[in-house]
Amino acid sequence: MNKICAYRFLGFAFLLVCGQINAQTSEQRALEAKRAQIQKEIREMNRLLSQEKAEKGNVLEQMEVLDQKINMRQELIRVTNRQSNLLNRQINANVRKISKLREDLELLKEDYAKLIVNSYQQRSNQNRLMFLLSSDDFFQAFKRLQYLKQYTEFRKQQGEEILAKTAELTTLNKDLVDQRKVKEGLLAENRKVKSQLSKEIDSQKDLLKTIRANESKYAAAIQAKRKEARRIDQEIERLIRSAITSSNKRSGKSGTRSFSLTPEARALASSFTANKGRLIWPVEKGVKSQGFGVYADKIYPGIKHQNNGVTISTNEGEKARAIFDGEVIDVKTTRTGQKAIFIRHGNYISTYYNLASAYVERGDKVLAREELGEVHTNKTNGLTKLKFYLYQDTKKLNPEEWIYQL
Repeated sequence: MNKICAYRFLGFAFLLVCGQINAQTSEQRALEAKRAQIQKEIREMNRLLSQEKAEKGNVLEQMEVLDQKINMRQELIRVTNRQSNLLNRQINANVRKISKLREDLELLKEDYAKLIVNSYQQRSNQNRLMFLLSSDDFFQAFKRLQYLKQYTEFRKQQGEEILAKTAELTTLNKDLVDQRKVKEGLLAENRKVKSQLSKEIDSQKDLLKTIRANESKYAAAIQAKRKEARRIDQEIERLIRSAITSSNKRSGKSGTRSFSLTPEARALASSFTANKGRLIWPVEKGVKSQGFGVYADKIYPGIKHQNNGVTISTNEGEKARAIFDGEVIDVKTTRTGQKAIFIRHGNYISTYYNLASAYVERGDKVLAREELGEVHTNKTNGLTKLKFYLYQDTKKLNPEEWIYQL
């Protein structure tokens, strides 16, 4: 009975250890995916920063990109440290498991050696026959026969268990070597990233000196930037209210704050909602250069900016694309000559602002990933940026909560 309890306990412990290993492996995969994503964004920011350095008069843009790169490097260091700590736990667990396996293996070998000696002493058929014939009755003879069979089977199982534990020990030792190599690689990468981070912080300080030397010029540029952002936001909100009014008027309804939905539009809105966090990027390639909400100025932290959408830096010639199925409700030309496209998804509106051209017209039905137009490239500074906004009726939404990994 004690043996049965012991085997049950060992089985439970094995399942528990397996569960912990699987959980750690899953966490390791998630961390590795996150690290790879950050590295990809850093490479893209490096490329964009190189473009900006080649242009004159882009100090403010360089400052913003550099600040984002520094934040990404710091996040990369944190993720890599988490990976390293997780590997440490796995290595320590493996070391303990290897030590326990070695102890178990020694005990198994000792028991097996005793079995072999005992089998050798009773190896002759005559001894076995005498063991059976000396039984007091048939029932005892039957029990002795069963004992001999079980003894032989037990010896076989012991031998197989020794082989299995030896193989497991070999695998664990190999895993341990591999894990230590991975950990060394992560530590080496972190040292390299920290060195790059230090250089970027120095570059940021140098840029700040340049800006401080021309304080009035850059202060005026920052104020102009805030004014332009407010103008864009007001223009988008006015266009959305106008689109709601026009749509409701066609259906015989009134109101400027929310769409009156048909059953088809309600179904589309429901599908859009169900895809929250999984919607595609509005460009195929790019990096988020400014997120949603209030943020402090990189040069004058006391000055706050408001971004009602997200700004995505991308390649020259890149095409904006629909994030979901919908209908083009308007294509507008902005005051500075760029295009803005508004797509309705039930009572949601996605807006693609700062396009050089538009491939669609009002009333067109579009599918997810369909190209809408080319993103505008500023000829003065060479920057290609898409401003992307998301609304539910007239309510501003944070695109970062809706777009996958934005």
